Amino acid sequence: MILYVLRRLAASLVLTVLVSMITFFLLSTSFDGIVRGMLGSAANPASVQLKKAEMGMDRPVIAQYFDWLFHALRGEFGVSYFTSEPVGSAVWNHFTVTLSIVLVALSLTVVISVVLGVLAASRGGVVDRLAQGASLFGYLVPNLLIVIGLVVVFAIKLDWLPATGYTPFAEDPVRWLAAIVIPVIGLMVGGIASLSAQIRGAMIGELRKDYVRTLRTRGISTRSIVLRHALRNAAGPALTVLSFEFIAMLGGALIIENVFALPGIGSYSFNAALQGDVPIIMGLSLFGVLFVVGINLVVDVVNGWLNPKARLQ
Repeated sequence: MILYVLRRLAASLVLTVLVSMITFFLLSTSFDGIVRGMLGSAANPASVQLKKAEMGMDRPVIAQYFDWLFHALRGEFGVSYFTSEPVGSAVWNHFTVTLSIVLVALSLTVVISVVLGVLAASRGGVVDRLAQGASLFGYLVPNLLIVIGLVVVFAIKLDWLPATGYTPFAEDPVRWLAAIVIPVIGLMVGGIASLSAQIRGAMIGELRKDYVRTLRTRGISTRSIVLRHALRNAAGPALTVLSFEFIAMLGGALIIENVFALPGIGSYSFNAALQGDVPIIMGLSLFGVLFVVGINLVVDVVNGWLNPKARLQ
C-alpha cells in the first residue's frame, strides 16, 4: 500500500509541475500586453521595455519559470501586480468561500445519492422508478435554469433568501446559510443525478452476485447485506464518479459565484485574468492543480483500500 501511495504521489508531482510550466509559458506570450495595461496611457515601447526589465520579464522565460518554481517550493508566491496583496493569503481567503459552498453541496449530494441509489436498487418497483425519474430530471434540466427559478420564487417573490451577496460563517451563521442555499442547490442537481444512477447500477450488480445469495441462506438480514457488504463493494466506482463530481462542482462554482456576486475563487480568478495579474493567476493555477490532484489521490488510496486489485493496476 505504501508503494502504491508513493507511485501516486510521484505522478501527482510530475503533473503539477507540467501544468504550472504550461500555464507560465502561455502567460509569457502576453507579458507586453500586461505591462501596457499596468502603464496605461504612459505606455510606449521604451517604457514597456523598461518596466519589463524592472519586473524581470526581459529574461528568458525558462529562467523566469524556474525562479518562480524555486520560490513557490519555499512557500513564496509573490504579490499581486495591482493590489500588492500576498498571493498565498489572497488565494486562500477566496478559496475558503468556494470550498464552503462546494463542501456543503458535495455532502448533501453524497447523502441524497446514497439514499436514492440504495433504495432504488434494494426496493425496486415504484421507488426505483421515482429515483430514476429524479435522476432524469437532473440530467435534462439545466442547473442555471433551476437556479433562476429559485431566485425568482424565493428571493424576488417571497423574499426569503438573498438574491446576491455573501456573509462569512463566523460573522453570522444564519445569514451565511441563507446566502448559499440557492447556489448549493444549483451545484447539487447534476451531481445527484449522476451519482445516484451510478450507485443504483453498482448496487443492482452486487445484489445479483453469488455471495449475496450465500449470505441470505445463512440468515443474514437484508439490511446488513445491503449496507455492510453490497454497499462497500459498490463504493469503488461511486467514489470515482464522486471525485469527478467534486471537480465539476468546483468548475460550476466559478460560474455561480459570478452570478450571485460571491467573493470566491471564481470571481477572483476572472478579475485576475482580465487584469493579467500573473502572480495571482499562477497561484490560482497551482492551488487548483494541487487540490484536484489531492482529491484524486485520496480517491485512489480509498479505492486501493476497498479493492486490493486496484493497487495492482
